[in-house]
Amino acid sequence: MTIYKPFEQFLFDNNTCFLSGTPLQSSEEKIQVFPSWLMQRYQLEAKPFKLLDESITTYKGLKVPCSVRTAQRLEGIENTIQEAFTTGFSAVKTLDELTLFQWIGKLVYGIVFNEIQVGIRQQLLSGEAMNFSQVLAKKFAYLHTMLQSLIKPVTFEVTMPFSIQVFEIDTEDDHFSYRDEINTLVFSLRMKNFGIVACLQDNGVNNTYNTDRLKQVYHQQLHPIQFEEVCARYFYSAYLFNRLPEYTILPTTDMIYIEPMPLQGVDTRPIFDPFQVKTYGQVLENFWKPWGFTLFEIIKDPENPMTFLIDTDGRFRTSDSIALPDKTAHG
Repeated sequence: MTIYKPFEQFLFDNNTCFLSGTPLQSSEEKIQVFPSWLMQRYQLEAKPFKLLDESITTYKGLKVPCSVRTAQRLEGIENTIQEAFTTGFSAVKTLDELTLFQWIGKLVYGIVFNEIQVGIRQQLLSGEAMNFSQVLAKKFAYLHTMLQSLIKPVTFEVTMPFSIQVFEIDTEDDHFSYRDEINTLVFSLRMKNFGIVACLQDNGVNNTYNTDRLKQVYHQQLHPIQFEEVCARYFYSAYLFNRLPEYTILPTTDMIYIEPMPLQGVDTRPIFDPFQVKTYGQVLENFWKPWGFTLFEIIKDPENPMTFLIDTDGRFRTSDSIALPDKTAHG
């Protein structure tokens, strides 16, 4: 069983299938990064999508080269996700975690692929050598290998390499919200009556780090502002996570085995850097933009930054008990 490794030759052209490495018959063989059904549902096609270099494309403009055979294989998972997502929380909650990881990973990697192509074009225009972080290259290469589980038999041993949480959201609006942070491979999505937050390469430790809050909100219906607060916590903990996970990858004749190596290793530091209230407040301010809360309001009491998840007695705040000021725009 061979593994396609585009990061070894830094191969990101439009003549090679992004996932299998198969040579394509035409540079027109492509699939959308954001699936058509999702773009059509929320009229996303022409909406702007900002890349890391500040250039703007559209949701529809994000594509990856893909062979017909690979596209056919991906169709199965896309149909499964579409059916669950359009049904809502009850169906999404029953999805296999690996299926969610594969779909989310394919989406995030598709954006990474586009970012790299933009970087290569800029490098050619400037005549300078491609300056690409070796740490990021290793992260993305591992993610790409894991995604080959979409088209090849792969076994994840010991523990899954990701953290994924699905939440029910108490809202009458069918609001679409998408975020990712490429450097830390963290993702969130909200639509209909559910939200998903995922760390794609952490061996589950962000779930462990956020256990105290998760225990309070698990099995609860969240107000949209509560879900965004949970997302802020995950995006911030992914930023504090200071390890580069390594994996033992063993291809055999009929299976690829992927096993995480211990995160502690010879490094004696804690796996997460110290929590800084101001930095967390800045992250939360960004997630709470629709409601207009400022950093000053959020960290006015640095010992107890603003939260909508629990009340002053430490009990979960039900969504119907949350009254937001007039400046808010409910999500």
